[in-house]
Amino acid sequence: MPLLEWNDDLSTHVHDIDAQHRRLVEMTNRLHDGMLREESTGFLQGILDEMGRYAVEHFGTEEGYMDAHGYPDSAAHKSEHRDFTEKVRTIAADCSGGRCALSMDILNFLCGWLVTHISGSDQKLGAFLRAHGVDAAGD
Repeated sequence: MPLLEWNDDLSTHVHDIDAQHRRLVEMTNRLHDGMLREESTGFLQGILDEMGRYAVEHFGTEEGYMDAHGYPDSAAHKSEHRDFTEKVRTIAADCSGGRCALSMDILNFLCGWLVTHISGSDQKLGAFLRAHGVDAAGD
C-alpha cells in the first residue's frame, strides 16, 4: 500500500505540473517501499539522489511558468523550493556519509512537505496560471 496516494485534491489542473507531482509522489512511495523491504542504504540513497535531481527539474518548470506569467508570489514560492532542495541535499549527503539512517522521520518530512506545498503554494500557483490562460494541457 502506498504511503502517499495521488488524488484530485493534489491536482493543480496544470498538466505539466501535475505530471511532475505524480512522479515525486511515486519516488516518495518507492523510498517508503524500499525502507519497508529493508533495502540497502545504497538503493535508498539512489532514490534520494534521484528525488533531489528531479525536484530541481520540477521546480524549474514551475518557476518558468511563474516568470513567464508574472506570478506575484514567486519570491516566496521560489524560497520554498530552495529550502526543500537544500533539505533533500543535506539528507542525501548525511546518508551517503554514513551519518544518518533513513527513518520514518525523513520520510514523514518528505511526504508532509510535498502534500503541504502542493495543497498550498502550488494550488495558488495553479489557480493563477489557469486564470492567465494556462489550461490542463499546459501552455
